[in-house]
Amino acid sequence: MTADFRADRIGSALRGENPTVLCRLDAGFAVLGDVQFLPGYAVLLTDEPGVQRLSDLPRPRRLAYLADLDRLGEAVERACQAADPAFRRVNLEILGNKDPFLHAHVWPRYDWEPDHLVRMPVWLYPPDHWRDARYALGPAQDALRAAIGAELDALR
Repeated sequence: MTADFRADRIGSALRGENPTVLCRLDAGFAVLGDVQFLPGYAVLLTDEPGVQRLSDLPRPRRLAYLADLDRLGEAVERACQAADPAFRRVNLEILGNKDPFLHAHVWPRYDWEPDHLVRMPVWLYPPDHWRDARYALGPAQDALRAAIGAELDALR
């Protein structure tokens, strides 16, 4: 996986060049997150370049985006629950503090997480979890990628 797509995640998804894309949805792209220290972490990207916040979308597109987020969240929940009996729940977040484009995070949470983090926001994980190569998206996630994709199809 090259870093080139990261410079323009939405444009690369629209061009079919973003390797993290699971599928195109009605108002965005379901993608796997760059880091996978919580297996199944996914993101919903808007499919409209230049849109920075949910309120930038006209109401019908906004509702379609939120419906896509619901679908992606349920797909991640189903796939992660089937893959790991320690699955707890899914957390959905629209933040936008770092990347200036509309995107929503879908974080699976697990019982095996450290006690001091399992009930806290995922952003409190140590910095090494965000940059350690062992947590980088790669072939180890192929089965979970396929399972989330299959669940997205089933929820269509």
